[in-house]
Amino acid sequence: QVQLVESGGGLVQPGGSLRLSCAASRSIFSIYSIGWYRQVPGKQRDMVAAIISGGRTNYADSVKGRFTIWRDNTKNTVFLQMNNLKPEDTAVYYCNAVDSTTSRTDWGQGTQVTVSS
Repeated sequence: QVQLVESGGGLVQPGGSLRLSCAASRSIFSIYSIGWYRQVPGKQRDMVAAIISGGRTNYADSVKGRFTIWRDNTKNTVFLQMNNLKPEDTAVYYCNAVDSTTSRTDWGQGTQVTVSS
């Protein structure tokens, strides 16, 4: 099991930027995938960006070219840089990790991102 703590959410105007952080309670080096999902009320939780074992990154089509995910293994932390934010990016953002050995999925508590003028 890994505990995940997100930070960095907030209120930002359209076109603005935010950086989310997800701090893991243990090494993320051997985790199969780690990344970000988002959810709005009444809808399913959707993948935003993820880093897969080996370093490959996946992005939702709606954020390609605007969001960047990377990880710092020395700090057991994953980051999501969000640029040119749009109102439709408003959601609760959750950090997600899938263990490479057990396939167990862990979630953080979520952080609210609101894009509004």
